[in-house]
Amino acid sequence: MTRMTTGEVMAKSLIANGVDTVFGIPGAHMYDFNDAIAREAESIRFIHTRHEQGAGYMAYGYAKSTGRVGAYTVVPGPGLLNSGAALCTAYGANAPVMCLTGNIMSHLIGQGRGQLHELPDHLGTLKGLTKWAERINHPTDAGTVMNEGFKQMLSGRQRPVGIEAPWDVFGMAADVDMPQAAQPVAAPRPDPEAVEKAAALIREAKNPMIMLGSGAIGAEAEVAELARLLQAPVTAHRSGKGVLPDDDPLALLPPAAWHYWQTCDLLIGIGSRLELQYFRWRWMPEELKVVRVDIDPTEMVRLKPDVGMVTDSAAGLRALIDELKGLPARSSREAELARLKADAVEALSSVQPQEGYLRVIRDVLPRDGFFVEEVSQVGFTARMCFPVYAARQYVTCGYQDNLGFGFNTALGVKVGNPDKAVVSVSGDGGFMFGVQELATAKQFGIAVVAIVFNNQAYGNVRRDQQTVYGNRLIGADLENPDFVALARSFGVMAMKVDSPEDLRGKLTEALEANEPVVIEVSIPRGSDTSPWPFIHPAPLK
Repeated sequence: MTRMTTGEVMAKSLIANGVDTVFGIPGAHMYDFNDAIAREAESIRFIHTRHEQGAGYMAYGYAKSTGRVGAYTVVPGPGLLNSGAALCTAYGANAPVMCLTGNIMSHLIGQGRGQLHELPDHLGTLKGLTKWAERINHPTDAGTVMNEGFKQMLSGRQRPVGIEAPWDVFGMAADVDMPQAAQPVAAPRPDPEAVEKAAALIREAKNPMIMLGSGAIGAEAEVAELARLLQAPVTAHRSGKGVLPDDDPLALLPPAAWHYWQTCDLLIGIGSRLELQYFRWRWMPEELKVVRVDIDPTEMVRLKPDVGMVTDSAAGLRALIDELKGLPARSSREAELARLKADAVEALSSVQPQEGYLRVIRDVLPRDGFFVEEVSQVGFTARMCFPVYAARQYVTCGYQDNLGFGFNTALGVKVGNPDKAVVSVSGDGGFMFGVQELATAKQFGIAVVAIVFNNQAYGNVRRDQQTVYGNRLIGADLENPDFVALARSFGVMAMKVDSPEDLRGKLTEALEANEPVVIEVSIPRGSDTSPWPFIHPAPLK
């Protein structure tokens, strides 16, 4: 056994579990933990941000883009609450994020005496934002709590966890065991009866469709093999993008998949909530059958399929493919799907100027580069028309759709993928939520290219108020700073463009600079074409 403080046990546990970066802001409650991290500087780096929200989002971007744990630390109370939106995002988008925070002195918890950063129920608040959360009460249970945190986070459906310790406990010392890497719970094995039933539905289907979510990541080879075996088109809305590359003959972006959907008789959902079909398209073909493969058993209750397989996607698909051995070869659908793709590309070209700018970004961004969307007109459009070529390369906020996540998240993506190009797209409103992190980007040399589409409005709000509420505008129009001058005041390279072709040259220059860059795109207020007819299409029949 070794004598260590609680903070030291926590730091050693992070290292034992492969965490190499902690994002955050030091604070009084956390000093002993901060110092423990500082003592491990050769094994773990600390990137401090200018707002707790930035720390949480950077941890999220790191985790979402790499599949590794994203860790951040903030003070309790306001620090935790400031990072709450990032925890909501990690929860909604299934990312392994660990929040490490404090609490007031242990003997004062629950007394309501108004201590620094006190909340009425700090641990309860943390539990409400995470998959699992617990308090370390003494250095002798620090290793156990940390181990359980990693185990909970990485077992089954990956989601964020939180761990707190009282102010006085971080510096307490005791003789403890050296922390070891946690062992996640093994995924359930595919149930043979469910596999057999699913295979029976597949054999009967004439027009199957495969829908991917983030739970399909790690099953890329199996998805491709099943799709080819069935000659089934594959689509994804957000987090499943790139599991099957979008230039694969069987991959369809959502608008093309919508047209195929009209005659679909079997939906195979893989690690997906099926948001696209049930909440976006909202029209179901007659006598449609549904097969779901998902590691989260509660998904089978929320949206009950005809056959549900609760297992890891790769294992489930492998069992399914093995069960389908001997299936007669199916005729190629590549020509049919190619026509759907071409028609969709032509239709989407009407969504201007967003589609034109996105086409240029895709042309310039390397094939292995990362694209971080934002809740904005260009971000919504990207979900419909931006091709993605590998899993994790399209970084989204999941169902939270929280304005302002994009730029800060992109910084975490770049930290986790330092040798890859990272481009974020934001509206002017969203970018201002985290603009202070330009200082972080500059200080740590985080070479994200942030493209800010300045239409001087909260675009969706403005359009809805115009079309639904009699043009009674309230809180929709924005007065913005000069984004180029603002970025330069941080010491960050910046430029302005006003056309897609102008962006082509400037984006190429920005990526070659290999430093933080802001590109402002000027968009006349109210000129964005609505992408929503493609996101919520009207039934064709």
